[in-house]
Amino acid sequence: MKIRQDFPHRIREIENQWIMLADGTRLAARIWLPEDAGTTPVPAILEYLPYRKRDGTAVRDELTHPYFAGHGYASVRVDMRGNGESNGLMEDEYAPQEHADALEVIDWIATQPWCDGKLGMMGISWGGFNGLQVAALRPAPLKAIITLCSTDDRYADDIHYKGGNMLLENLGWAATMLSFSAAVPDPLLVGERWREMWKHRLDNMPLLAETWLNHQHRDDYWKHGSINENYGDIEAAVYMISGWGDSYINTIPRMMENLSCPKKALLGPWMHKYPHFAIPDPAIGFLQEALRWWDYWLKDVDTGIMDEPPCTFYLQDGVPPAPKYLERPGQWVRIHGWPAPADEVETITLNLGDHGLESGGWLSADRLIASPLTAGSLQGEYIPLWFGADFPPDQRRDDGLSLTFDSAPYTDGLDILGQPTLSATLTSSQDCGQLHVRLCDVAPSGESALITYGTLNLNLRDDPGTITPPVPGEPMNVRLPLDLIGYRLPKGHRLRVALSSASFPLVWSPQKRADLTLKAGSPTLELPLSKADYIPVPFEPAESATPCRVETLRAGQPRRTISEDVGSGEVTVTIEDDMGDVRFADHGLRVEQKAKEIYTSHPTDATRTRADIEWHYRASRDDGEGRFAVDVTSRYHLHCDETIFYLTAEQVAHEGKTLVSQKSWTREIPRTAI
Repeated sequence: MKIRQDFPHRIREIENQWIMLADGTRLAARIWLPEDAGTTPVPAILEYLPYRKRDGTAVRDELTHPYFAGHGYASVRVDMRGNGESNGLMEDEYAPQEHADALEVIDWIATQPWCDGKLGMMGISWGGFNGLQVAALRPAPLKAIITLCSTDDRYADDIHYKGGNMLLENLGWAATMLSFSAAVPDPLLVGERWREMWKHRLDNMPLLAETWLNHQHRDDYWKHGSINENYGDIEAAVYMISGWGDSYINTIPRMMENLSCPKKALLGPWMHKYPHFAIPDPAIGFLQEALRWWDYWLKDVDTGIMDEPPCTFYLQDGVPPAPKYLERPGQWVRIHGWPAPADEVETITLNLGDHGLESGGWLSADRLIASPLTAGSLQGEYIPLWFGADFPPDQRRDDGLSLTFDSAPYTDGLDILGQPTLSATLTSSQDCGQLHVRLCDVAPSGESALITYGTLNLNLRDDPGTITPPVPGEPMNVRLPLDLIGYRLPKGHRLRVALSSASFPLVWSPQKRADLTLKAGSPTLELPLSKADYIPVPFEPAESATPCRVETLRAGQPRRTISEDVGSGEVTVTIEDDMGDVRFADHGLRVEQKAKEIYTSHPTDATRTRADIEWHYRASRDDGEGRFAVDVTSRYHLHCDETIFYLTAEQVAHEGKTLVSQKSWTREIPRTAI
């Protein structure tokens, strides 16, 4: 990535700016401005997050926000209430208070002497979510947003539920936020108030997993903040971006189809990161592309960005499966809208038949899908996030625990673009059940690489808001779209459809093991194929501003391991998210963070499914003004029987050797849908 310092505008930074809200709460902002913005006001770009501007996002902030300021924008990074140096408490994600505060922040920015009254919002993940949600409230200054790795439907496409099944990431992210929310305000910025602020947060820490577990189907809780409840609420221009290595991809075709505002979409090969520094490569000049967007919508400069086809997709080449990719070769295509015109994407129908996956085949007899509850350990991380071994490795072991249908080799290969969709008739052996469908690329050597997948809770098979348990032995018609994908199947490779009745630790096990039967007839896979011409790389090379000065005291060491107890049959997946130990050179803050997630499942007994997560956070400054040292340990545990989730959590915080806070929670939560 090229580091830029020669910007058209000299930059002035405000390290910490207080924004006073109507209720007396102070939010902390970091602001980068063109030096002459006080006399020549400029448009502003807001990023609004809970992740602590002082350390949590400082590295990426310094790559990005000065770049915008150097090109004539006021770039404003604000910590939400209850986070970083901002006062108050955060009770939940995307709460009405979060939105109300954002509206006040926008009004504050728009009335500053350095702002010309026009504003854009940008963010990835949480910031991508609230960018959409705030746009739906239509604040007058907000003219355009860039939303990355986000969703229009909080139930369908976040870290909580997928296809009605509870993701293990639901607990994993609750544990992450339990630790992140316990981070200390920096004494250099808030003074001696830091202890009072920190203790106030610790004493009022929400148990987010309890909230999320109490809403197991799509109810009013999830509808709040889901812009698909009324797409017409958004009038600001929307640029939506994600990557095939991320989990927030299905929202893009829905928003392209349903938003009536000006819109544009981009999908590359990346994981859950901004595209100028994400892996796998090719990274792109995201900041230059963002400037084209901002210049068009905030400065009325015709950059040509709206003259291009609205959808840009990267078709990844099929490569051998690996748990981590630094690069994915492929080809770019552009599509004139979504749903795609028939001359750019066509759909063919393949049957799951007696002879495999074929055109016009027929399944002459019922087939059993009888996966152990330990199936799925090779799925990979739901959200590749920490640059570890997060991608799915060779799928052959999980294929062996599934009912599979293989095609003949495709002599000329295939270009897949869209959402492959399975339609079938099933029965369940129990009054519950899960269907998991993987589409794999099978090489002549036998290696099986995951292309895309889908999962479905059969209790919610017809409607995610209506619980309808299966009647054992009674046929059910299901239609399951797999995740959106752009993929180039190599010449001579086969397609494999693998059907299983469990996928752990992607999703929590059903109430009891439920084997499925694929009924005879004509189960089908609709396969969307790209007919679009390849185009040269449509983006400039990646650039950024000068990186943050960080001293690495101990490098992060993320790991993912799978173990099996041969005697009991239990399979355990252990994920170690170690982010290392670093010191920020500009202000001396030292931060160490690491987590261990342990997920265990038994092949036949669903009541033995369990999860244990532990986070460690330490922060200190060991010399000069603002000297301090704190550490926090946060733990979550979840197990279940057929009717109840048993949730426990603990958080212990110290300043030096002095105990500051010790909290524990014990909850029993009825299983209603999962």
